[in-house]
Amino acid sequence: MDEQSSQQLLQAATDFANYPGSHSDDSATDFLNRFPLPLIINALQTQFDVPGLETTLVVCLERLFKTKFGASLIPQYMQFVQVGLQSDSQAVRSLACKTVTSLLENLDNSYTVAAHLIKEFNIYPLLLDCLINGNEEVAAGAIDAIKKLASFSEGLDIIFPSTKGGDTDLGIIASQCSSLGRVRVLALVVKLFSVSTSAASAICSLNLLKLLEAEIRSTDDTLVTLSVFELLYELAEVEHGTEFLSKTSLFQLLSSIISDDSKDSILRSRAMMISGRLLSKENTYSFIDEPCAKSVISSIDGRLQSLDPSNKDEFETALESLGQIGLTIRGAKLLLSGTSPAARHAIDAAFDRQGPERHGRQLAALHALGNISGETRSENDVILDAEAEENLLRLLYETASRSSKLTPSGLFLSVLQQDSEIRIAGYRMISGLVSRPWCLMEICSRQEIINIVTDPSTETTKIGMEARYNCCVRINKSLTQSSRVSADPAFAGIAAKLQEAVGLGPYLHHRKRVEAQPIVMTADRF
Repeated sequence: MDEQSSQQLLQAATDFANYPGSHSDDSATDFLNRFPLPLIINALQTQFDVPGLETTLVVCLERLFKTKFGASLIPQYMQFVQVGLQSDSQAVRSLACKTVTSLLENLDNSYTVAAHLIKEFNIYPLLLDCLINGNEEVAAGAIDAIKKLASFSEGLDIIFPSTKGGDTDLGIIASQCSSLGRVRVLALVVKLFSVSTSAASAICSLNLLKLLEAEIRSTDDTLVTLSVFELLYELAEVEHGTEFLSKTSLFQLLSSIISDDSKDSILRSRAMMISGRLLSKENTYSFIDEPCAKSVISSIDGRLQSLDPSNKDEFETALESLGQIGLTIRGAKLLLSGTSPAARHAIDAAFDRQGPERHGRQLAALHALGNISGETRSENDVILDAEAEENLLRLLYETASRSSKLTPSGLFLSVLQQDSEIRIAGYRMISGLVSRPWCLMEICSRQEIINIVTDPSTETTKIGMEARYNCCVRINKSLTQSSRVSADPAFAGIAAKLQEAVGLGPYLHHRKRVEAQPIVMTADRF
């Protein structure tokens, strides 16, 4: 290709690559009629001396193969894909990985054909090599392609063949990699795990999840451990994750890290966050036994008891993890069980105002208490068992008696008299607690609380208005359902005020509607 032709191709490819919208099959066809695909591929492989040509052609081909017409041509150029995956150019390797993804996305469910092409041109081992040895963009492209391959059974058979061992065995590959390579292999395992229960089952049967545990146990590199923790957090988000994770020793590992004083604070914090996420799902308790969950809660409880007050980040994380666990009725019951319930930390910190440095701790504690008391749970799951409810009542009254407020209503009011962030958390806490008759009595006995939650002008942000209004609705509903309180003439005025506030909605700032008035004035002139 002469210099003039190269420049013409560069200009046309630039226009195609920078086109602001999505390309249609017609535009792809027009482009390839002017510059056939073999010509473009040849230029990509030979015209190294033309500035900007490689980068432009890579983007151009990437967009071309995303069209239906362009993707239909990929099976004819699998040798180019094969060579591209082995290229010295990271940009070309990235393009090749994305081309495999385009191929798998546009075969109209012809999975047998796709599997045949992947096998015939030895694509999967080359994708693994890109994952381990490519730069960050190439590794991400390889993971996307392999994840797409795992989305159908024929592709899953390529990734997890019936015979173990070989150059595509992820366990063997991980054992031979650098720390960065191992983290990338583990990231692939997590991505594959999320694809389907079939993929997750294959991963578990090959003990690949234990690679994550082994990496955490064996390394002293904090950055590597944090990377693996990020992957565990991602696993905890997978819908079917808990069923399979419960078959590992992950919970025991997390408990031991949380309790280990020699570990970095950030590692303990991440372990607590992952534990909270796992135990925030109701179905978790269908797969793990109660002692396992109690062990995790006990380790968090222990950290909160032993933490130095100056370590506010870890303290707040521990409180947040308790709040996550308290999202479910089973978790809330465990947090409020025993003679010294773990939830006491949230209750103590929720009403502790000793200096601005405690603001974050109080905020985390109030949100945690809102979760534990049932603000986010369905109406039938708010009230806990007798032991938990008794402990919740006892802890709140004990906390009040040790303060200058003396009663829970005094504590609630002090929260609602603080800044907006604290008030919003306070609304959530009251919304959860007010379903209990004793709390309803405390709220209704304090006119100042009623005034705050019924005043539309109290909050100025959307989230604040909605939190205040939801709190008002919850109090009104509890009052309506309580025959004892609603029948008391002393509370008739409060009931009327609540009903009126509920009728106004969350966003109305004035009781009387003010119509917009046009203002007639001389127009400004430049």
